[in-house]
Amino acid sequence: MATRSSSGLAYPERFYAAAAYAGFGTSDVSSSKAAISRFKNEIALLLYGLYQQATVGPCNISKPRSWNPIEHSKWTSWNGLRNMASTEAMRLFVKILEEEDPAWYSKVPDPKPEPMVEIEETAIENGSILETQDKDVVLEGLGAIGVYDQWIAPSVSGRRPKARYEHAAAVLQDKMYVFGGNHNGRYLNDIQVLDLKSLIWSKIEAKMASDSSQALLSPCAGHSLIRWGNKLLAVAGHTKDPSDTVTVECFDTETSTWSVLKSYGKAPIARGGQSVTLVGSNLVMFGGEDSKRSLLNDLNILDLETMTWDAIEAVGTPPSPRSDHTAAVHADKYLLIFGGGSHSSCFNDLHVLDLQTMEWSQPKMQGSLPTPRAGHAGVTIGENWYIVGGGDNKSGVSDTVVLNMSMLVWSVVTTVQGRVPLASEGLSLEVTTYNGEEILVAFGGYNGRYSNELYVLKPSHKGIIEPKILESPATASVDPILPISNGVRDIEAEDLTRNGKVREIVMDNPESEPQHQISIDTKERIIVTLKAEKDNLEAALTTEHSLNSKLKQELSEAQAAYAELTEELRSARKQLAAEQSRSFRLEVEIAEIRQKLHSMESLQQEVDLLRRQKAASEQAAAHAQQKQSSIWGWIAGTPPDPKTVDD
Repeated sequence: MATRSSSGLAYPERFYAAAAYAGFGTSDVSSSKAAISRFKNEIALLLYGLYQQATVGPCNISKPRSWNPIEHSKWTSWNGLRNMASTEAMRLFVKILEEEDPAWYSKVPDPKPEPMVEIEETAIENGSILETQDKDVVLEGLGAIGVYDQWIAPSVSGRRPKARYEHAAAVLQDKMYVFGGNHNGRYLNDIQVLDLKSLIWSKIEAKMASDSSQALLSPCAGHSLIRWGNKLLAVAGHTKDPSDTVTVECFDTETSTWSVLKSYGKAPIARGGQSVTLVGSNLVMFGGEDSKRSLLNDLNILDLETMTWDAIEAVGTPPSPRSDHTAAVHADKYLLIFGGGSHSSCFNDLHVLDLQTMEWSQPKMQGSLPTPRAGHAGVTIGENWYIVGGGDNKSGVSDTVVLNMSMLVWSVVTTVQGRVPLASEGLSLEVTTYNGEEILVAFGGYNGRYSNELYVLKPSHKGIIEPKILESPATASVDPILPISNGVRDIEAEDLTRNGKVREIVMDNPESEPQHQISIDTKERIIVTLKAEKDNLEAALTTEHSLNSKLKQELSEAQAAYAELTEELRSARKQLAAEQSRSFRLEVEIAEIRQKLHSMESLQQEVDLLRRQKAASEQAAAHAQQKQSSIWGWIAGTPPDPKTVDD
C-alpha cells in the first residue's frame, strides 16, 4: 500500500517502489548510482539513512574509521535516525522523494495488472439456489448486475478521470461528482461527473463566481464533499498553501460555479483527513490532521443556515486523535466514528456521540469485528453502515464489512481477491438507486498504483444478525431480549435470506415431553449459563484488577520519572540562570576594560605630547645657555668659538 502524504501512515508497497526508483534495494550497481546521482549529496545521504531505518531498523554497526568520509557520512545519516519508527521512515522517504521529483511515480514501470475475479457465491432466492462460478467481470451498465454482495466492474464510457486517491465524491440527481484528490503527489482541483444511468464520464469546466478574488479553486486532497440541496459543499482538505482555518467552498451544479462561503464564529484550524457528516442543517466535523502534521480529535459544528461555527466540548472520553477515519449518523441522534490512524498505527475502534447530550461512549461490538484500517470509505443504507477499503500499514484491506447500527453487530459482506483497487485507501464510496434497489459505487484509491477504476455492488442487506437461542455465555450476552415462559421461547428476527420474512421458533411440544420437565430443564440450563457467565465475569474482573494494578505501577513509575525530570529541569534552569548572570557580569567587566583601554590610549597620547614638548624645551634651554656662555667669554677677552659665533 502507499504512504499517505497527509496522514503519515506508511504503506510498504509505495515505499519499495520509491526506493527502487531512487536506486536502493537493487543489485544493479550502475543503475543504483545513476538513480542516486539525481539528488544532491545531502538528500542522497538522508534517503540512504531513511531506507536503512525502514528496512533494517536502528543502526547497530560500529562507527567507520574517519579516513573513509563516504562510509562515515552514511553511518552518521543512519545512526541519527535511531529513535524513528520504520513506518515513519517510510513516510518521510516517500515525502522527500515527492518533493525532489513530484512525477517520480509516473516514471516507475506499471506492474502487470491482475484480472478482477468474482468470488464464487451461492445465492438463495425464492427458495432456489443460484450458483455463479468464478469468471472475469465485464458487464454493461447497472442493469446487468445480477448478483448480490459481489463487487463487479461495469462497462463505462467517456474519458476516464485521472487516477487519484484522497478525493471526495457525492451523488446528486443520478450523477456522481468527483472533486480533487492526489495524483502522483500533486493535488487536483478538477470536477469529474459520472452519469449513473448511462455510466458516461464527463468533465465540468468549472469557474469561480464573479465576486471572487480567486481565478481558480485551490487544488486539494483529503477534503469532504457534502450534498446540500442542489449544491455541493467542499469542506477543509490539504492544499499546497494552507490557510489558517477551515474553508467551505460551494459548487453550484446548475451554473458550474465555485464560490467561497463566508462563515462566522471561531472557525476550526485548517486540516485534512477529517470526517464531515450532515445532520439536519448542521455539518459535524471531527478530527483530521493539520498542516503541521498534528493529529486532532476536536469536534466542531457548522450551522448551514447561519454559517456559524461552534466548537463543542463534549463529555465522556472522545476518540484518540486521528485522521482518515469514517463517520456516520444513525437516527439523526447518534454520530458513529470508526477506525482511522495516527502516524504509526491504525485503529478498529467504534465511538458513538449522542448528539442530544453531547456525550461520547464506546459501546461493545458483536459479530465479525473488522481489522484496523485507515483511509477507508463508508456509506449508510437505512440502519446498515457499509465500510470498504482502507489500509493497515502493511497492505490494503480486502474485505467489505457492514455494521448494523441498531444492534452494533458487524458482518462481512464479501472479500475481493488479488491486488485490486478496492483493497486501497483514499477511495470514495457512494450509493445510488437503480430499479428500486440500492447500489454501492466505489471509485479510485491507491494500493501501490493510483486507480481510476469504478466498481459497483448490490447489497442484499444482511446487516441484521439474527439472535440465537441461549446456548453459552457468549450468546447469552447477545440474547437479552428473548422471553422464556412456561417452556415456550418465541424468537422474532429478520431472516438472513433476501426475502426478509420474519420467522418464529416455538419450542413447546406437550405431546412429546411433560411441560414441567421442560421448565426444570430450562431452569437448569439458565442456572448453568448464569454460573458460567459469573465465572467469566469474575475472571474478567481479576484480569481488570491485575491490569489496573499494573497501570497504577506504571503510573507511579511515570510520576517518579516525571518528578525526577522536573527536578533535573529545575536544576538546569538554576544553572542556566547562574551562567546567564555570570555572562552578564563578564560582559559588564569587558565593557569597563574597553573603556579603560580607550582612556589609556588618550593618556598615552598626552604623555607623548608632553615628552616632545619637554624635549623641545630642554633643547632650547641648552642652546640659550651655550649662547650666553659665549658672550661672557668674549667680554672677558677670550676669543669666541667660531662655531658659536656662527650660531
